[in-house]
Amino acid sequence: MVLEQQRGVTIWFTGLSGAGKTTIAQFLAEHLRKQKYKVELLDGDIVRQNLTKGLGFSKEARDENIRSIGFVANLLTRNDVIVIVSAISPYREIRDEVRQQIRDFVEVYVNAPLSVCEKRDVKGLYKKARSGEIKGFTGIDDPYEPPLNPEVECQTDCETITESVTKVVTQLKRFGYVQSEKEALTRIPPHPQILA
Repeated sequence: MVLEQQRGVTIWFTGLSGAGKTTIAQFLAEHLRKQKYKVELLDGDIVRQNLTKGLGFSKEARDENIRSIGFVANLLTRNDVIVIVSAISPYREIRDEVRQQIRDFVEVYVNAPLSVCEKRDVKGLYKKARSGEIKGFTGIDDPYEPPLNPEVECQTDCETITESVTKVVTQLKRFGYVQSEKEALTRIPPHPQILA
């Protein structure tokens, strides 16, 4: 049974490719669903495959992709759904634009050094970017602009998944989006690192 009087909110995970956004977002979604919250997860890669297929990777195309994700997130949030967005969203200006549109918005900066992200690169995208096979890759030949005042910062090179998720849940409780649950986060299996 879904909890009554749930408040909608968009939790926006931003960070470099390989920083751990999707991993933390998935564990957070799983945890909140166990607590009977209505949750939708919008992953940047999946949205590109379905909603914004055909968009390129120019700054304009990336901004349009983020606007599209923000539009969907806003609709769901207004209908009292907890929306978890996992998208690189490299440009600060468009993230701030989305924040202005969504009344209830929590920005989570998933911070990991570029060198760590490159080591976690299971798809080999950084290698292709370094060799020039991929152009305009965030962090290599296209900028990533970190948030200036995120509500949460997860430092995934020195935190476990459980620690990162706990940081996010603590802030959600503080802002009144989730209640103090009876079941602790220890139900999420501890992980020594974000990605193997």
